[in-house]
Amino acid sequence: MFRYIVQPGDTVLRIAKMFHLHGDAIYTANPHISSANHLSPGLVLSIPTPEPQQYCIQQGDTMMGIARMFGVPVNRIMALNPYLNPQALLPGQLVTIPPGMSGRIVEANEEYGPRQLVRDLGRLKALYPFLEIGEYGSSVLGQPLCYIRLGTGKRRIHVNAAFHANEWITSLVAMTCIEDLARALSLGETYRGFEPEALLRRCQLVVAPMVNPDGVELAQQGVTPSHPYYESLLKWNRYSPRFFRWKSNIRGVDLNDQFPAHWEEECARRGTEGPGPRDYPGTAPLSEPEAAAIAELARREQFDVVLALHTQGQEIYWNYRDMEPPGTEQLAARLGMVSGYRPVKLTGSDAGYKDWFIQEFRRPGFTIEAGYGVNPLPLSQFADIYDEMAPLLLEVMTAE
Repeated sequence: MFRYIVQPGDTVLRIAKMFHLHGDAIYTANPHISSANHLSPGLVLSIPTPEPQQYCIQQGDTMMGIARMFGVPVNRIMALNPYLNPQALLPGQLVTIPPGMSGRIVEANEEYGPRQLVRDLGRLKALYPFLEIGEYGSSVLGQPLCYIRLGTGKRRIHVNAAFHANEWITSLVAMTCIEDLARALSLGETYRGFEPEALLRRCQLVVAPMVNPDGVELAQQGVTPSHPYYESLLKWNRYSPRFFRWKSNIRGVDLNDQFPAHWEEECARRGTEGPGPRDYPGTAPLSEPEAAAIAELARREQFDVVLALHTQGQEIYWNYRDMEPPGTEQLAARLGMVSGYRPVKLTGSDAGYKDWFIQEFRRPGFTIEAGYGVNPLPLSQFADIYDEMAPLLLEVMTAE
């Protein structure tokens, strides 16, 4: 065991990832902390040291092959085995193998926030220079609103995620799709049975992986007295320090109730008096910079179809006041078939991004309610959600 002092922005899963541990190992070693509370900077945690493995060298082994086998870099193996000559491995020798890593850039083993997003965007760009990565605006607190473009085709498909703060698992889904497509494209491999090169010659993906970075950060980390909205946030959250269920942006505005699509009717329906964790549409349509920026991105790019990723319910909302173009219901049925989700013709809902997109452009727009349970969905659901979302995205990419 050794001691670690919690830093601002730390969570149990982020600390666990740092030391290549499972989150449960941190909880077991520190019975004074709970998953129901945010970690306070300055708190001292005990970190259990992960146990290395022992491997017996076989005839024909190479150091690079061993590194690939265990998913760790050669230099980390050599650091634990300085006596080894990597050019002359001897069968029967024992090698100490450090705890492994996945070899991925985007990993679903920690809360995914704005810092993790910016870190991964830089790594993806370095590894896959054909990705276009940029900013389409900034949040209330000045954090970048980032986009990724992949593909060169004429048909433009837009995917956005994490409109709602506690639905940040959708950012992981979007980023994992991008990484897997980019890797398959660079290696000339297939992606779930499809040739990405052919797909990306006929269409392009423009992904906004985290529409609400300020809110995501609040939902994951809570708030400290140094935060510029500290007093207001506590008041809006009924003086509870627990922000796990927070959906809104940092000013307490629900970004998916911010669009000029019968906004006044949505305000009357919600009946929410002021800022809070959810359902407050704001003082006017597009009053929040995050909503205004994503709307301007759609106007500039003229998307042919949009997918807004939310959680939860395993449903697909595809209509808006009969303004959707012909064929939308049929496409929704196809998306339902490949994902296992239920297409729903929604009524009594206005002012959402999908609603506005259909009204503004008369093109197909879909809200995808991924996963099932209570938000925020646990990372244990990620693999299942990704297995549902990947074929859904491919179906949109192959549609006419």
